Amino acid sequence: MGDLLAGIDRRTWTERLGPGTALLRGFALADDAAICAAIDQVVAAAPFRRMTTPGGFVMSVAMSNCGPLGWVTDASGYRYSATDPANGQPWPPLPALFLELAGDAAAAAGFPDFVPDACLINRYAVGARMSLHQDHDERDFTQPIVSVSLGLPATFLFGGLKRADPAQRIALTHGDAVVWGGPDRLRYHGVLAVKAGEHPLVGNCRLNLTFRKAR
Repeated sequence: MGDLLAGIDRRTWTERLGPGTALLRGFALADDAAICAAIDQVVAAAPFRRMTTPGGFVMSVAMSNCGPLGWVTDASGYRYSATDPANGQPWPPLPALFLELAGDAAAAAGFPDFVPDACLINRYAVGARMSLHQDHDERDFTQPIVSVSLGLPATFLFGGLKRADPAQRIALTHGDAVVWGGPDRLRYHGVLAVKAGEHPLVGNCRLNLTFRKAR
């Protein structure tokens, strides 16, 4: 653990979903309030927005980013950008807590020395969903993906290396983290529509942090 998280008991257990995939139950629970406060600071500078895909589809999930790079989509395509297209300014920096969290989760899953340069912050309102997709806009596929769930529960779809492959349905709750890399790095994944509810810390939505090494 780094200094920021020294002494924290995460009370987590690990479930293997594939040769390069670990589900870390409750991994972020010890820091949930601090993580949510850090998210609030990021979105104050880079507000959530529903981006448009190259095909003209407005995503149901609202997004923001922090770190040296942010993931964006518009009529020009999917890509990473060093600046927020809404204002032309650099994305807010990655909070130190986020770097610690991502590095610790990756290490717990068997991927030491992971240092992300991009963090997507996704806000799922009730009914929002994410269709099956691969994370393939990054340059280095040897680096894992780290995903942290907060707020309302969701059903995570974890498929194979082809879109038509069967997908596992995994229930994710507040504080869970999923890490996938190695032979699983390009597996298709998504999220079913979030159901109505109220979380005492996050409210009536799900928040997801997705950490990546984009460059």
